[in-house]
Amino acid sequence: MKKSVLFGALTVAGLAATAAAAGTLDDVKARGKLNCGVATGVPGFATPDANGVWNGFDVAVCRAVAAAVLSDPMAVEFVPTTGKTRFTALASGEIDMLARNTTWTFSRDVDLKFTFVGVNYYDGQGFMVPKELGVSSAKDLDGATVCIQTGTTTELNLADYFRINNMSYEPVPIETNAEAQQQYLAGACDVYTTDASGLAATRATFEDPSAHVLLPEIISKEPLGPLVRHGDDEWGDVVRWSLNALIAAEELGVSSANIAELSKGTDNPEINRMLGTEGTLGEMLGLDAEWAKRAIMAGGNYGEVFAKNIGENTPIGLARGLNAQWKDGGLQYAPPFR
Repeated sequence: MKKSVLFGALTVAGLAATAAAAGTLDDVKARGKLNCGVATGVPGFATPDANGVWNGFDVAVCRAVAAAVLSDPMAVEFVPTTGKTRFTALASGEIDMLARNTTWTFSRDVDLKFTFVGVNYYDGQGFMVPKELGVSSAKDLDGATVCIQTGTTTELNLADYFRINNMSYEPVPIETNAEAQQQYLAGACDVYTTDASGLAATRATFEDPSAHVLLPEIISKEPLGPLVRHGDDEWGDVVRWSLNALIAAEELGVSSANIAELSKGTDNPEINRMLGTEGTLGEMLGLDAEWAKRAIMAGGNYGEVFAKNIGENTPIGLARGLNAQWKDGGLQYAPPFR
């Protein structure tokens, strides 16, 4: 009884500090499996197929980390989390990392005691409405009913936007993307608001996607990326640099098609250091020399992962936009491997 009361009184931050002290890298190695928190299901980002195998843009980050640490991209236990449950799952140690459409914010970083290791998708909050509603701008939504996921940044963003524009709305609280889709299509709300990428992913699953409109307004900055617990810097480095390896690989021209040849050695010292033919970067991480090679081979470089799961030639149909490499006018930029 006393233990239950004590556990219930602990804050998310307290849980995070306790779990981080254990040393996640050693735990994952000993377990032989990575426990990775993902969304309950967002097409293109994280969904299980008919055989229960998880795939998607966020899933690829988990698999890259598993490949780097355990030499097996399939050595992952995927734990579906909602907006409400995701932070407790990470803080308590139920999962080793969270790779889910989660926005890097001040309070989550500082108050909840999490470390965001990077941004794998630069996003912003948008609005989707049925075309038959005849709405062409978010400024026309005064008095609308709005489906919104609880426990997310979208709640505060929505309240701020409507207040600034002197409009009113009636929230329809939901917990998962699947529930939002069901309620929206059933007419329980006029509008569904979440990250624009999530809206595009959801609309792609509709019987008639063309009957629904994504309004032009983007009302927030939503830098989405994987996170770990504060105080476990060794593990944070592993997840951070596994993501950086995918981003740097695209910039440096390393892909699933040529990595086997390039890993024999090249004239580019940075490629050599990243792929382990020069230097001791793997040793610095507590891994072997080929950790980054395996991370990249798990699903390809960042551009390949994007194109396969959510790119313009997929049903999701997202352009690179801000998620293009910095050389191409985007924001994706990996620190040097040196």
